[in-house]
Amino acid sequence: MLKSMMKRARLSPVDTAWLRMEDPTNLMMITGIFTFDETIEFQRLKNLLEKRLLRFDRFRQRIIQPYPSIRPAYWEFDPTFNISAHVHKIALPSPGDQDTLQELVNDYLSAPLDFSKPLWQIHLVENYGNGCALLCRLHHSIADGIALMRVLLALTDDEADPPATDKSDQAWSEGHQKSASRRNPWSQRRNPRAQFGLYSKETQKILKKGAQSISDPETSGRALKFGFESAGALAHLVSLSPDPPTKFKGKLGVQKRCAWTRPIPLSDVKAVSKVCGGTINDILLSAVAGALGRYLRRKGEPIGGLTFRAVVPVNLRPPDEPLRLGNAFGLVFLSLPVGISDPLERLYELKRGMDKIKGTPEAMVAFGILAAIGAATSTIQDFVLKLFAMKATTVMTNVPGPKEDRFLAGKPIKDLMFWVPQSGKLGLGVSILSYSGKVYLGVATDAGLVPDPQAILDEFYNEMDDYVKLARNSKNTT
Repeated sequence: MLKSMMKRARLSPVDTAWLRMEDPTNLMMITGIFTFDETIEFQRLKNLLEKRLLRFDRFRQRIIQPYPSIRPAYWEFDPTFNISAHVHKIALPSPGDQDTLQELVNDYLSAPLDFSKPLWQIHLVENYGNGCALLCRLHHSIADGIALMRVLLALTDDEADPPATDKSDQAWSEGHQKSASRRNPWSQRRNPRAQFGLYSKETQKILKKGAQSISDPETSGRALKFGFESAGALAHLVSLSPDPPTKFKGKLGVQKRCAWTRPIPLSDVKAVSKVCGGTINDILLSAVAGALGRYLRRKGEPIGGLTFRAVVPVNLRPPDEPLRLGNAFGLVFLSLPVGISDPLERLYELKRGMDKIKGTPEAMVAFGILAAIGAATSTIQDFVLKLFAMKATTVMTNVPGPKEDRFLAGKPIKDLMFWVPQSGKLGLGVSILSYSGKVYLGVATDAGLVPDPQAILDEFYNEMDDYVKLARNSKNTT
């Protein structure tokens, strides 16, 4: 046991890339919120975390960076680890509504994690409505959003009081991850290789080995080699013109702001998709693009014909990959036709852009670039990130959640939301999450650029209303 506790492990090049992106004006944290209509018992929560979360070594390990700019960092077990330094109880000020909770989240979005300890915190927020909320903060160097959501799911149950010999405890032990991943409602529902046309033999070898192999420099090298061999996709990424200047782009400050929507029935989005065409994701992204255009127009900016890009993470794990931490995703650049006011025309234009991406290895190329800059010096990484930041305006991510209600520490989870960091010096992030027949949209912004993210969500409601009306009118005329 002592020998195991003393072991060190180098960060993979990709994890190193995300670690080096940490900046006071752009913290590399994934922040999530769980809300409940009942109050969770604090000690029961701590016991649950000790039992299920701490089985993953990363949550007891800290990062050591001897020479941050030129030498790789490594994980080591925190010799003074105490779960009480990571799990806290706080009370939400009156009136304890969503606006008050959003202000609390704003404060934590702007506060860095303590790098002398493992890079995570969970806060039990009491006095939220008639129940409570959980505010979770986890550093991106630990894992990407898909893996971290699967970790958080490991804390939940499908009933309030599962039997003492809870099968989930066995299923989520590291020796049983593969069988658990098949049942995991947080898993990707689509094979990313099929979705994005990544069918080369080399790609399949890399993906088959999964996230564990990504920590191996040789495997990362193969991923990089494959990326550069995909000359067409690489040339496309490099040759992308800079995004046009808008209120969403500019110098970043420390203060961040966030907002999230009320739950939107997934059945409404499915009905729109069925009538108007496109996937559920296409409908939601088109509504987001329309909302961003409306926001700019409200601020007095001309948007006629305006298009800018979103960086969209793509999960590169095979569907049945055992749960392993680390970052295993690529990035694609999706054009958002924010200047098209007509909702159907905008939807079809966005869908054309998405279909183009699906036929290229762009996501794997971007993964190779991340591996390369993570293995290089921080100076080279800064240069590449600035180059890519010029080519995009926002980060957009979509995580499918459980189809059924889940319970945490004996209480049913009412709503979920999360925000990803705006990598590469971007000041706008959009997160989409589905849970138990509902869809949620979250926006995180740099306060100096967009001080009122709720205004974007208000326009998103308007866009979704337009789509629902289109679907209903179409049904009435047939």
